[in-house]
Amino acid sequence: MHLFYTPDIATHTDTYTLSEEESKHCVRVLRLTKGAAIALIDGRGNFFHGELIDAQTKHTSVRILSVKSEFGKRNHHLHLVVAPTKQIDRFEWFLEKATEIGVDEITPLICERSERKDIKVERLNKVITAAMKQSLTAYHPKLNDPIKFGDFLVQDRQAQLFIAHCLGEGNKDTLSNLLIPKGNYIVLIGPEGDFSPYEIKLAVEKNYQPITLGDTRLRTETAALYACVEANLVNRHS
Repeated sequence: MHLFYTPDIATHTDTYTLSEEESKHCVRVLRLTKGAAIALIDGRGNFFHGELIDAQTKHTSVRILSVKSEFGKRNHHLHLVVAPTKQIDRFEWFLEKATEIGVDEITPLICERSERKDIKVERLNKVITAAMKQSLTAYHPKLNDPIKFGDFLVQDRQAQLFIAHCLGEGNKDTLSNLLIPKGNYIVLIGPEGDFSPYEIKLAVEKNYQPITLGDTRLRTETAALYACVEANLVNRHS
């Protein structure tokens, strides 16, 4: 079944009109016609089943047949705070895969050693949207604007707090051993050159617990995805 992202759809509605962009995709690319079954997702957990009642390139109308709320809702909340990679396609790869596996919020983090300090949030949101549709999920991860390391730390966070870094590897536990199932987690992942000792010190003072992600040194996007996988595995049977 073809899936369309419709963030402005009302939860209780009988009909809905696709945007012009989605209408063109529906009619010209997919060549769907009146009576075709489709699905709509709003990014807030609602999954709608519908059928086309008027297939036009500028305004395709859909009759809503049923809606399921909290479709695929996870039992935990994962916020990954990740330094954007120098090559943006690697960061896009991370966003795509994390969305498929399961993440709730992502914040690009600007650090002392960051090689990239600007990103195009609109473009990255399109990557997330495409991954959400591909994986048949109804929740759209929230992508925040980039923020400096120090500015992020001063914000009050009600969650388990972690920072993954390579300094003093033998003194840290693994993320999977520390996560409390069904919890709220924030994980900081640094740039290619890792967090600076000063940044690590600041984070620890703010109650971020240092963690290890294994015995090998991982790329930024790999480390972030590793944390994503561990959080989801810990909560799979909780």
